[in-house]
Amino acid sequence: MELATFGAGCFWGVEAKFQKVKGVINTTVGYMGGRLKNPTYEQVCTDKTGHAEVVQITFDKEEISYEKLLEIFWSLHDPTQLNRQGPDIGKQYRSVIFYYNETQKKIAEESKKQIQKKYNRKIVTEITHVSKFYPAEEYHQKYLQKKGRAFFIF
Repeated sequence: MELATFGAGCFWGVEAKFQKVKGVINTTVGYMGGRLKNPTYEQVCTDKTGHAEVVQITFDKEEISYEKLLEIFWSLHDPTQLNRQGPDIGKQYRSVIFYYNETQKKIAEESKKQIQKKYNRKIVTEITHVSKFYPAEEYHQKYLQKKGRAFFIF
C-alpha cells in the first residue's frame, strides 16, 4: 500500500471521486501544509493557518498507479486558479500535490508539465513534500456519502 495526498478545492467532492476508484483502499480528508498544530476546520477556514484541505489516499499500486491517480486529480479541478475552486476562495482550497518520496515528486512534476499543454493559462499547482497530516473532524469524513449525495459527483 502507498499514500497519495492531494488538495483540489473542497475536500468533500475530491474524496467522493477517489472513493469510487478501483485500487483505492481508503480516503481520509484533512489538513496539511500549515503552521498550526491540530487545526480545526474553523481555524483552517480563516485562511490564516496555511493549511490546505486535502484527501489522503491509501492505494494498492498493483491495482492503480500513482500516474493514474494524478490523471484523476487533474480532472477534478481547474489547476490554473490560484487559491480557489469555483465559489470556494482561500489558500485552504489551493491546488497542491504532496509527495511522499522522490519517485512521486518526479512523476508529479512530469505530470504537471504534460497537463500544462492542455491549458492556455499557467498551472499554479504546488508540488511539495508532505508535512504533518491532520485528519479533519469526523463529520467531514465521507461527508457526501453520509448525506446521500456522493452519487452526484462526476
